[in-house]
Amino acid sequence: MDMKQAIKERHSVRQFEDRPIDEDTYIKLQQVIAKCNMESGLHIQLICDEPECFRTILSHYGQFRNANNYIALIGKRSQRHLKELCGYYGEKIVLEAQKMGLRTCWVGGTYSRRKCIANVRRTDKLVCVIAIGYGANDGVKHKSKPVSALCNLPTSQMPTWFKNGMVAAMMAPTAVNQQQFYVKYKDGQVSIKSRGAFMSKVDLGIVKYHFEAVTGRRVL
Repeated sequence: MDMKQAIKERHSVRQFEDRPIDEDTYIKLQQVIAKCNMESGLHIQLICDEPECFRTILSHYGQFRNANNYIALIGKRSQRHLKELCGYYGEKIVLEAQKMGLRTCWVGGTYSRRKCIANVRRTDKLVCVIAIGYGANDGVKHKSKPVSALCNLPTSQMPTWFKNGMVAAMMAPTAVNQQQFYVKYKDGQVSIKSRGAFMSKVDLGIVKYHFEAVTGRRVL
């Protein structure tokens, strides 16, 4: 499975099978997380077989079931662009997990920070978590704004690579599916800005990763 396919097939899943992540997949996932931590300076952790984090009233209303594994996105409070980095590298892990046959869901509020057993040092901040496991289903495609509403170029004027990047950005998960971001193309360079919303800085990192992973071009 290549990156385009992983992006296309990945949807939020809240119901999981009641079985542990197999050993080989666990090792591969930990290797991906270790590499992301090395590149970013973050302190991302995989927590397995721990159901208490999602045993809350909010999780019940969020329709989570068998959410026994999660990825805790953590970094130093002083780290520049901490939330954006968590979004960027968290989505990198999410898409690699998709390739491994796992399913995921970004979670900003419907879990218990108090019950999260990740190692959060005094100088660290727990930004959010990602529920992960074998999906009871593959999720469903979310509604999306048209590409032309998310950037400054009409479709007819988009270079092929830019259009591919925009399609990938359009499919990026964002908090409550708000898609509060805007992409600008100028003189061959691309910048993506947040329009401000709940979890908007995390969303910005997710969108940037989608665009860069598909196009191979750095986003400002």
